[in-house]
Amino acid sequence: MKQSEQIQQALQAVSKRTIREIYFVACGGSKAIFEPVQYIFDLETAIPATVYSANEFVHRVPKALGKESLVISCSHSGNTPETVQATKLAKEKGALTICFAFKMDSPLCEVAEHSIAYTWGPEAKPSESNNAALLALTFGILNVLQPNEKYVRGMKAVEALDMVISKNKENMLPKAEVYGKTNKREKIIYTLSSGPCYGVAYSFAECLLMEMLWIHSQPIHSGEFFHGPFEITDYDVPFIVMLNTGE
Repeated sequence: MKQSEQIQQALQAVSKRTIREIYFVACGGSKAIFEPVQYIFDLETAIPATVYSANEFVHRVPKALGKESLVISCSHSGNTPETVQATKLAKEKGALTICFAFKMDSPLCEVAEHSIAYTWGPEAKPSESNNAALLALTFGILNVLQPNEKYVRGMKAVEALDMVISKNKENMLPKAEVYGKTNKREKIIYTLSSGPCYGVAYSFAECLLMEMLWIHSQPIHSGEFFHGPFEITDYDVPFIVMLNTGE
């Protein structure tokens, strides 16, 4: 089944339910992709939306979790134990469960009521990535809950990501190479952002710099920069700042 068909099936399920709260559940980089989506829901609807680390979700079960809840989870391998357990718990509580995974033949997809596959790797299309599929689902859910033509346009705009990301990579590659060569020996590199880009700062620090490159890092929320982190800022302390447009 195509990704678009999987998303439509999930949206049909949402349309048949009363949704009072939305929970996003995952770990690491999979958790990070939910940050901008929560931001969108907070701006667009009065329905509470919360991002949880999967293990915390299991151990401090939200009291509101039940038949009027929507729980969206993600695990690249589909094997992350905490995320599988959290999704299973949500389903047992009667919540509608939707998951994202790279591998469909995985425990997470077996547990969730609806599964959405995404592509991954050097040759994968950005428009079929986990981020893109999640955005398409998000705008689709908003359109189900409170129909508006702009959400339809939002779903359609995901298709433009292939061109936009390709162009941005081409434009930024020279600067990225200079930054990489300049800072490759640094023992610590901080990331700084807020709003819809904070999740990117989080995943870049924890999943790329620390996990893959073994460089110490820490994602810093820009709203907290002057409440501690400012004191360690100096001419020789490297930062990667991710700026948002809009709010």
